[in-house]
Amino acid sequence: MQPFLDRSLLRARSLLKVSGDRRHDLTASVVVFLVALPLCVGVAVASGVPAELGLITGIVGGIVTGLLPGSSLQVSGPAAGMTVLVYEAVQEFGLPALGALVLAAGLLQLAMGALRLGRFFRAISVAVVEGMLAGIGLVLIAGQLYAMADQKAPSSGLAKIGGLPELITDTVGSGRALAAFALGSGTVAVLLLWRRLPGVFRTVPAPLAAVALATGVSLLFSMPVATVEVQGLIEAVQPPGTGAFGELLGIGAIGTVLAFALIASAESLFSAAAVDRLHDGPRTDYDKELVAQGAGNTVCGLLGALPMTAVIVRSAANVQAGARTKASRVLHGVWLLLFAALLPAALGLIPVAALAGVLVHAGCKLVPVRQLGGLWREHRGEAVVLVVTAVAIVSVSMFEGVLIGLALAIVKTAWETSHVHVEVVDKGAGPIRAHLSGNATFLRLPKILDALEALPQDRPIELDLTDLRHLDHACRTSLENWAARHSAEGTEPVRVASGV
Repeated sequence: MQPFLDRSLLRARSLLKVSGDRRHDLTASVVVFLVALPLCVGVAVASGVPAELGLITGIVGGIVTGLLPGSSLQVSGPAAGMTVLVYEAVQEFGLPALGALVLAAGLLQLAMGALRLGRFFRAISVAVVEGMLAGIGLVLIAGQLYAMADQKAPSSGLAKIGGLPELITDTVGSGRALAAFALGSGTVAVLLLWRRLPGVFRTVPAPLAAVALATGVSLLFSMPVATVEVQGLIEAVQPPGTGAFGELLGIGAIGTVLAFALIASAESLFSAAAVDRLHDGPRTDYDKELVAQGAGNTVCGLLGALPMTAVIVRSAANVQAGARTKASRVLHGVWLLLFAALLPAALGLIPVAALAGVLVHAGCKLVPVRQLGGLWREHRGEAVVLVVTAVAIVSVSMFEGVLIGLALAIVKTAWETSHVHVEVVDKGAGPIRAHLSGNATFLRLPKILDALEALPQDRPIELDLTDLRHLDHACRTSLENWAARHSAEGTEPVRVASGV
C-alpha cells in the first residue's frame, strides 16, 4: 500500500508542477507579446520594409525557433541591432532580394551549427561586439531623429549626423514636423519615466504603454502626423523569386549575407550567455541554438521577412515574468499571429514618430556610455577597440566597421601577448651575456635589435634564448643576421644558446 501511495503522491506533485509551469508560461507569453509588438513594427518601419514583415519575423522567432532546442527561455525576433544593416541591404538590392539574403544567411547558420561552430562565437572580442552595437546605436539614433520629425533621413551614417543641424532648423519651421517630433519626444519621455511609476502601472510594458499613449494623443487631437502603412499580412509576404537569387552572386551581396549570419549569430549567442545568468534552468547548448537561429532565418527568408536574432529585451522580460519552459516564447508567437491576422488595421493608427521614439530609446541603450569610462581606466586597449569599431561603422558601413574592429582586436592581442624582456649582463670582463625571455615576435623586433645593436662591437657576446616561449621566423632570421654582422667585426663569434 505504501509504494502505491508514494507513486500517487509523486504523480500528483508532477501534475501540480506542470500546471504551475503552464500558468507561469501563459502569463509570461502575454508580457513578451506586449513587449515584442511595438518593437517588431518599429524595427520593420525603421528598416524600410512593410510593418507586417516585422511581425512575421516575430511570429517565426516564437513558433519556429521557439520550438527548437538550444536556449529554453531566450526569445527571438527582429532586432534593433540589425536595423541599419537591413536598411542598407534593402536600399542597395531592393526589397525582393531581402528574402534571398536572409535565406542564405539562415542556411549558413545551419551549416555553422551542424559543424559545431557555435561555441567558437564565445571567442569573439567583447569589445568588438559592444563597439558594433554602439555604432549601430549611433546610426539608429541619428536616423530615427529624422523619422521623429516625419523627415526622410540621409543614406550614410555620417550624412545622418551631419544633417542634424538642418533637421533642427526644418523642424522648428514646420508645424507638422514639430507636432511629430513632440509626439516622438513624448514617447521617449514615457519610456524613461515608466519604471518610476507605481507597480500597478508597470504591469504594462513600457514600449506598449508609450506607443499606445502616443497613438491615443494623435487620435484625440487629430494631429497631422504620418502613421504606419498597412497592407495586410498575406500581401506583405514576398517569397524570393529566381531573379533574387541572382543577386547573391555579387561581392556586395556575399558580404551582406556574411554580415547577416555572423552578426545575428554573435548577438544571439551573447544574448544566450546573458539570459543564462538570469535564471537557474537548463543552460544553453550553443550549437543547437545556432541551428535554431538558422532554421528561423531560413523560414524568414522563404517568407521574404526580416532577419531575426535573439533579443535580450524580450528574453529578459520572459524570465522576469516567470517563464519556466519554452512554451512561453512559442505562445508569444501565437499571440503575434492572432494580432496580425485579426487586428491588422490597428497598425495603421500608430504614428511613425512614436515608433521612432521607441527605437531612439533602444539605440541609446546600445551605446555603453557609462561603462566606457571604467573600461578606459581598467582596459584601455579594449576601450580603443570599442570606440574605433563604433566610429568605423558610422563612417564606413556595418560590415567594414566590424572587420576593422576585429583586425584591431587581433593586432592588440598579438601586441599584448608578445612581451619580451631583454636583460644584458656585463661583468666588466669576459663575454657580455644577453638574455631574452617571453615571446619574441616581429612586433617586438625593434626593441630586441635596439638592445643588441647597442652592445659593444669589440666584446664577445653570449645570446641566451633558452627562456623564450616563442620565437617567430622574422625574429630568428634577424637574430641570425645580427650575430653574423657582429661576428664579422673581428671579435669572437656570437655564441647562441637556444631553447626554441
